[in-house]
Amino acid sequence: MTARDKRGFTLIELLIVVAIIGIIAAIAVPGLLRARMAGNEASAIGSLRAINSAQSTYAASCGYGFYSPSLVSLGTPPTVAGGDGFIGTDLSTDPSNKSSYTLALTPGAVAAGSAPSCNGVAAGASVSTYYVGASPLAGGGVRFFGTNQGGTIYQSFATVPVAQNGAPAGVSPIQ
Repeated sequence: MTARDKRGFTLIELLIVVAIIGIIAAIAVPGLLRARMAGNEASAIGSLRAINSAQSTYAASCGYGFYSPSLVSLGTPPTVAGGDGFIGTDLSTDPSNKSSYTLALTPGAVAAGSAPSCNGVAAGASVSTYYVGASPLAGGGVRFFGTNQGGTIYQSFATVPVAQNGAPAGVSPIQ
């Protein structure tokens, strides 16, 4: 009898290692997907907060107390003073897609007699109320979000209805 060479692994040992790796991956993937969705939802909430902040700044410094009618005009810098827009370029299209969410601004009633803004919004085009909704794209999240000029962000597992004043029906505030 000769002694066998003990270098290397047998086929059974390799199959067991591959099976163990497969089991660990099957356990880890759902957790990673949930973490990604939670990150997308947190990004959508942050975007809504940024839009509320931009609308407040616009109303105070450029809109004569009224709000911007679109995300595009929030992204437009003031024509006289120059500088940056009131919101970042990642949200300056209407609708905007960010972190697997679609964000869309719905303007409220036109503010009659409003003056032209400092960034090119025509006279009479500023609005007295607004609503911004965030809807998940496929695989982006499970909750829908919305906010208006009141600054409260609402959540729902179905589309948050547009509400220019007060809380929309059937939703709960998150802040």
